[in-house]
Amino acid sequence: MDHPGKWLKSTTCIRFEVAEGVAVLTLNRPDKRNALSAAMLREIHDALLEADDRRDVNAILLQGEGRDFCAGYDLGDSYGGGGAAPVDHDPALYRSRSATLDDDIWHLERQQDLTLLMLDLHKPIIAKVQGNCLAGGTDLAFCADIVLAADEAKIGFPAARANGTPPTNLWLYHCGPQWAKRMLFTGDTISGLDAARIGLVLEAYPAAAIDAQALDLARRIAHVDAEILSAHKRVINMQMELAGAKLSQRYAAELDARAHLSQGPRRSRFKQDMAEAGLKEALGNRDAPFGEGRIRLRARRPD
Repeated sequence: MDHPGKWLKSTTCIRFEVAEGVAVLTLNRPDKRNALSAAMLREIHDALLEADDRRDVNAILLQGEGRDFCAGYDLGDSYGGGGAAPVDHDPALYRSRSATLDDDIWHLERQQDLTLLMLDLHKPIIAKVQGNCLAGGTDLAFCADIVLAADEAKIGFPAARANGTPPTNLWLYHCGPQWAKRMLFTGDTISGLDAARIGLVLEAYPAAAIDAQALDLARRIAHVDAEILSAHKRVINMQMELAGAKLSQRYAAELDARAHLSQGPRRSRFKQDMAEAGLKEALGNRDAPFGEGRIRLRARRPD
């Protein structure tokens, strides 16, 4: 943005551009694989409101700069519990990050304020996924109205192996109960092409074509008046709410907080590795028993 908007005042971690009725919101930390920091989350939140409020926007395209859409939450950031951020208040007067179950739930609900906002926006959101779309990246992508993926995108929630359950969990509504369980029970990943085959994303395209395909769809949608698009989106999202989509998010946060209290060996090892050796070794030890961890469809592949 050339100047501050009504809602969006800074673009340190994102880019925000508007053209031909489409607001393009780009996660812009490619050196961190667009991992979600506290600052990025705030800017995404404000950019979504900016786009939803502007008269020259009818559709929103959410994407990541560089090789990846989003590799998850930034566990090295203070948001992920990995460092002390400067504060302008007395921390003793406020909740801890996760010292108690209720504090953990409260902070997870504040995290949901971003993702669930996407369901409540009046304007359609298309998520364009390339490279890694992992953990928190899926929390973000699956709250969009339409998800398009590059064929070789890597989609999954590896954190389900030792860290918790998705705090924003719409997997069931995208791919059904068996595939949702298959993905979360193992934390395995699936390619964009196979994700399209099971309905986890709408469609997949070769990497060279995904940018043009996503922008073309956003522009096609933007040809429709915003008020009519809002009616389409809101009636279908209300049907999802009647099927429990919103209520289930309350339980997702509470069960993620409960999972954080696990004393099992894999959870305990991950926390010990984080404290003693750092994130890289903790992730390596967490994922080593699963090998490649890539789902490869057999029954639905064309001959």
